[in-house]
Amino acid sequence: MLRFARFLTSRSYSTSAVQAPKQPIHLGALADNAGAVSQRKRVGRGPGSGLGKTAGRGHKGQKARSGNGKPTPGFEGGQTPLYKRVPKRGFYNLHGKNFQEVNLDRLQHWVQSGRIDASKTITMKDLLDTRCIHKIEDGVKLLGVGAESFSLPITIEVSKASQPAIAAIEKAGGKVTLRDYKAPELRAHVHPEKYM
Repeated sequence: MLRFARFLTSRSYSTSAVQAPKQPIHLGALADNAGAVSQRKRVGRGPGSGLGKTAGRGHKGQKARSGNGKPTPGFEGGQTPLYKRVPKRGFYNLHGKNFQEVNLDRLQHWVQSGRIDASKTITMKDLLDTRCIHKIEDGVKLLGVGAESFSLPITIEVSKASQPAIAAIEKAGGKVTLRDYKAPELRAHVHPEKYM
């Protein structure tokens, strides 16, 4: 019993500070704290309120009109906006394709450093996995920078290749295969795990 006595005494001390409410508590007596709720600003309700007639908006002008929010970005008050004043040229080709470029000197460095296995066919997925390229949008194009010093007999499969690049690889005893993948085929080639 002595062990529980201290809990009983502490409990009696904690409840002794609680005072009974001065007024009976019921739904009609409930209210927010002072300052917790502010009254709605009622404009246009006569001169005595201080916000009558023009309702705090001043006289006329764009900001005084009802139903008029912020103008759209680029609107210059009726003046011809900048995007209409400047001349335009060129167009965006809806059918254009973005190919990632790989040069022969970079490819040779990747093979010689052991990042790419040249004993098997080098695919676009191999180039991406070894970070020789960092993305594949519409394919990969092989270019001929470093063709004069290229000496590896590799077999590579890409979307496009320049004539100097093809000539350099074939001269070294290799072979270039051009594969024009459609978008779903290219996605399945790069991420085969998503199609299993």
